[in-house]
Amino acid sequence: MTVTEKSWQTPMNLLIVMSVAMTLAFATWMALLNNFVIERAAFTGAEIGMLQSIREIPGFLAFTAVLVLLIVKEQTFAYLSLALLGIGVAITGYLPSVIGLYLSTFLMSVGFHYYETIKQSLSLQWLSIEEAPAMLGRLIAVSSMASLLAYSFLWLAQDHLSLSYEMIYVIGGGCCLGLTLFAWLGFPRFQAKTPQRKHLLMRKRYWLYYALTFMGGARRQIFTVFAGFLMVEKFGYSVSNIAALFIVNHLFNWAFAGRIGALVGRIGERRALTFEYCGLFCVFTAYAFVESANWAAVLYVADHLFFSLAIAIKTYFQKIADPADMASTAGVAFTINHIAAVVIPVLFGLVWLVSPMLVFLMGSGMALVSLLLARNIPLAPRAGNEVVFGKVVYLPEVAS
Repeated sequence: MTVTEKSWQTPMNLLIVMSVAMTLAFATWMALLNNFVIERAAFTGAEIGMLQSIREIPGFLAFTAVLVLLIVKEQTFAYLSLALLGIGVAITGYLPSVIGLYLSTFLMSVGFHYYETIKQSLSLQWLSIEEAPAMLGRLIAVSSMASLLAYSFLWLAQDHLSLSYEMIYVIGGGCCLGLTLFAWLGFPRFQAKTPQRKHLLMRKRYWLYYALTFMGGARRQIFTVFAGFLMVEKFGYSVSNIAALFIVNHLFNWAFAGRIGALVGRIGERRALTFEYCGLFCVFTAYAFVESANWAAVLYVADHLFFSLAIAIKTYFQKIADPADMASTAGVAFTINHIAAVVIPVLFGLVWLVSPMLVFLMGSGMALVSLLLARNIPLAPRAGNEVVFGKVVYLPEVAS
């Protein structure tokens, strides 16, 4: 820290501010989405699947982040990405048509996915291996607190203040833009400990990390796209019902996410991911047969808690990776994560028209594949000891 920096101007606090900015915008967009598209644009499962696939296209192109880093620094790139996210959310309410929603979703998603790519890189660079699990869990807890604020506001806005969709979207996006400006002006530019490679790369010895990341993107779509849609289409949840569900969901995350991060640090990535995938298998199977709105809500909360354990994939990579690979691999990993994510919402949206049950049973199968991959993580992963089976010779490289 230089003499001109204040005690609160730390990398961790910057990550917190940026996480809150992202969460306020994205939580507003996500909580309103299903009701907005059904009420204003008459979406069915096919259209919502297409919209979610469009939303994932920028994630599929996240590998291009490393090319942008040839022009701007990572911290600046994070600010620009948050600004795009805020603008995309703010204009959503003014484009209540199929094409309009596809366009605003794409703009919002460009900002969201580039930000998430850079945040992962900066987090793994700024946090040590020892503190990363707990700190990443803390960031999830902070994001959940921000989500609580957003969903509480949505509940008040719809049930008591009678605010329009347009006004709520403007407030959510505007908060993101305001916090981004504060971060830009209030924090110094931090330097990474290790210079980052500024070219695309994929290493054979990271193959298990890539596989876990790919399956994570596939499974996540079942939750992100279809779990919430089930609540509205099958059980008739209103905006205030969805907001109340999200409040309960993020109360649990706020209370337990920090502990989950510490748990990952204590029991290791192999055990943490094994527990996650066993739990997700049970949750997805239960989704397929649930007939009670209350039990569906319980499953939704459990689903989200299990996904919090996915920080173990990031800490596993941090332990096995060359420190100079963080920025480049973050973009490649997000692209791998979104290969399935671009395709699954459209295909599964069509399956949904035939059988919603089958969509969730296919999610159960994905959880089993992920479980098999997790069992290949060593108890003490490190460079040269990346997997139990399928090892690749590790040759240390010098950062260019």
